[in-house]
Order: sequence, then C-alpha cells, then structure tokens
Amino acid sequence: MKKFLNSADTYLTDALAGFAAAHPDLAVDLENRVVTRARGAVPGKVGLVSGGGSGHEPLHTGFVGEGMLDAACPGEVFTSPVPDQVVAAVRAADSGAGVVLVVKNYTGDVMNFDLAAELAGDEGVRVETVLVDDDVAVQDSTFTAGRRGTGATLLVEKIAGAAAVRGDSLEAVAEVGRRVNAASRSFAVALTAGTTPASGRPGFDLPADEIEVGVGIHGEPGRRRERLRPAREIVADMVEAILQDRAPAAGEEVIALVNGLGGTPLSELYLVYGEVARLLGERGVRISRSLVGDYVTSLDMAGCSITLCGADPEMLALWDAPVSTPGLRWGM
Repeated sequence: MKKFLNSADTYLTDALAGFAAAHPDLAVDLENRVVTRARGAVPGKVGLVSGGGSGHEPLHTGFVGEGMLDAACPGEVFTSPVPDQVVAAVRAADSGAGVVLVVKNYTGDVMNFDLAAELAGDEGVRVETVLVDDDVAVQDSTFTAGRRGTGATLLVEKIAGAAAVRGDSLEAVAEVGRRVNAASRSFAVALTAGTTPASGRPGFDLPADEIEVGVGIHGEPGRRRERLRPAREIVADMVEAILQDRAPAAGEEVIALVNGLGGTPLSELYLVYGEVARLLGERGVRISRSLVGDYVTSLDMAGCSITLCGADPEMLALWDAPVSTPGLRWGM
C-alpha cells in the first residue's frame, strides 16, 4: 500500500484537520467529528444534515456550505457515524425550523440516524428523514436491506438544500428530497478495488482482465464479474440496467451524473459521459443537466457510476440555484 499517511489510526483526524485548514468558512469539530458552517445555523431556515462512513469524499463533508448541507458527520472509513455524532450535527444545524436528515440506505447508517432522530426529538428538535436508495444493481447487499444509496445522494442534498434556502417548510424540504430519490437510479462498475488505510490491501480480489458489474461504494459485490470489454459495451449495459428499472416518461427531462469512484481519470469519465449521452439521445431522452467528476467515491477504487434522475421543472430550478461548497460550486 502506498498512501499519504501518518498512521492508519489518525487517518480521519488528520484528514479533517487538513480540511479545516483549507476551508476557513467551515467549522470542523475534531472531537465530535462534525463539520458545520462557521457562521452557524441560518435563522428560520430548515437545517440539512447528512453523513456516513468516510472514504466517499467529497461526499458528505465537501457538500457543507451555502445551498447544500448545514452539517455533516463523517464516520471512520466505511463506518457509520455514531448516534451522538449525528445528534451533535443536528443541534448545530437547527435554528428552530427543524432538520432534514439525508441518509444513505446502509444498515448501520439507518439504525444510527434513526436513533439520533429519536434523541433529537426528545430535545424538542423536529426531524424528517430522507432515505436514499437509488442503486439498481442488487435488491439487497451485504450492507443493506433493500437498495443501496449511492450517487443520488448528491442530487438529494443539492436540490433539498436549495429548497431549504428558498424558505420551504421542514415537510416540503423532505418531500422534494424524497421525490428526487424516487426519480433517481444508479449503477456502478469497478475496474479495481479500493484500499482502506486500516487493512492496507484491496477490499476484494479482482483479476486484471475482469470487472465487477454493479459494485457498491464499499466494494460490495455486484451482479456479476466479466471480462473487461470496450467502454461502449460496458456503458450500454449500465444504461440499460437503469432504464429497465425506471425509464423516463415521455417529455421528462433528465439530470445525468457520471461519477468517478476515486481512481479513474476525468478523461475516462468524460468518455463514459459521451457514451451515456449518445445512448440516451438514441432513445429520445433529453439530458437537461449533467455533472461529470468524482463526487461519491470509494477511496481509490477505479470505476464509475451513472445516475439518471427524471427531473420536473421545480427540481431543475432548484438544481440550478446557487451553491458554494468545497465539492460543488456554481452561480455564486
């Protein structure tokens, strides 16, 4: 293993200390491991909180800021944050209007965020939860009951974040977040496994000439393994898997995300996007907005995911709203 490490034990703390130094407009509580806006909660605005295991950066810490999250709670690598962490994030994000939790569907995350929501409720904070479960590769996995939450998390956080800035109520912010999740489908392929600092070795064995089709962002197995083929063929299978699960309605516009898993050059991701655009164009599906890059990663895993979200005019307007975070910025 070759990584920039002081030690595996201090990996997360050291990374958060660097994140704090790089982004003085954000506050990083190293003791409780909570990232918030330095200026605190916005009076009268619904708070938006998310979190999960580290290793998926810029998700979630990189999406704290204007137009997206008010707080994020990073757990250890590929490990859910504990309930006390989530409660600390909720307290920091609440200004009296309530807090929406965006939770990826993994068993540990769901359990700990649910418990935190109960604890925050006992303190008088109104809490709504949006569960993200967009991955169509498998129905259940080694980490979940039901579908995994992957790339659509970014879309939920962006669009729900804009709704909160607009002044929507707690219930309305949660509703649009759920609507985005319901309209989103994702599928991922891994070319190589990611390596966790603690283990020092790849998360799974994958021969040099094989790929994992339908992999999860923690390296969970997908649908099958197969020989590496031309990108055109791989992307066609990925798009087909998504559209078989949810084909856009006639006239529906789509937000398309081609997301790198941490170890794939941007040039390859654009190559993939070109294939996605061609395939959707042949089917008469209009891509109204697109995003290409590393957003929901799996450490240094090579590969990518594709997310398609059927977006109504309100969702598109909220997507276009200004955002300023370390990981996503436009319109500011």
